[in-house]
Amino acid sequence: MMLDYSLAHWIAFLTAAVLLNLSPGPDMAFILGHTIKSGTKTGFAALFGIWTGACLHVAMAALGLSAILAASAVAFSIVKWVGGVYLVWLGIQALRSKGDGGLISAVKDVMPWSRIYRQGILVSLLNPKVAIFFLAFLPQFVVDGAGPTWLQLAVHGILIIVVAAFIEPPLILAGGRLADFVKRRKSVGLWLDRGLGALLVALGVRLALTTR
Repeated sequence: MMLDYSLAHWIAFLTAAVLLNLSPGPDMAFILGHTIKSGTKTGFAALFGIWTGACLHVAMAALGLSAILAASAVAFSIVKWVGGVYLVWLGIQALRSKGDGGLISAVKDVMPWSRIYRQGILVSLLNPKVAIFFLAFLPQFVVDGAGPTWLQLAVHGILIIVVAAFIEPPLILAGGRLADFVKRRKSVGLWLDRGLGALLVALGVRLALTTR
């Protein structure tokens, strides 16, 4: 099954994908927070968790499951409150830390990479705005006669993540350079935990209070 698109189509889509991936939000805060405090390996664990969650969102959009969130006020409210509470909980963990653990693990890997990876998945999955976004954004690039609708949705969704693969890893590598500085100064790590904690609490409250 070949997909047939014009050059203008790809230019418009890739431009939008780049801008979307540069937009700040809970995902980027989660990734960069771990990177700056604990280094690139921890940052990539968070990154792969976020990407896994995004892939699941794309699959749900392609299969039509995200339409449930768009159509059901109850389903949307449940997911947004669960997501909001989860972000607030992560933020409180960071606010309560002493700079040697908390949300962002210290050098000795107090928090295993596997746990950070799972947290990244949940941070992405428990944001209904992401599901609604994929459902609203991807259909704009479905072209009649270009191929099966589900395949077009899946391909464009995966390509958004591919674009992220060119944008986010360099940010992690740049943030990793600050990790050594943080390791030598516990007070810096403490305030990074405080700052990220406050940000995640604010994002969680914003998500819980958001409307479609």
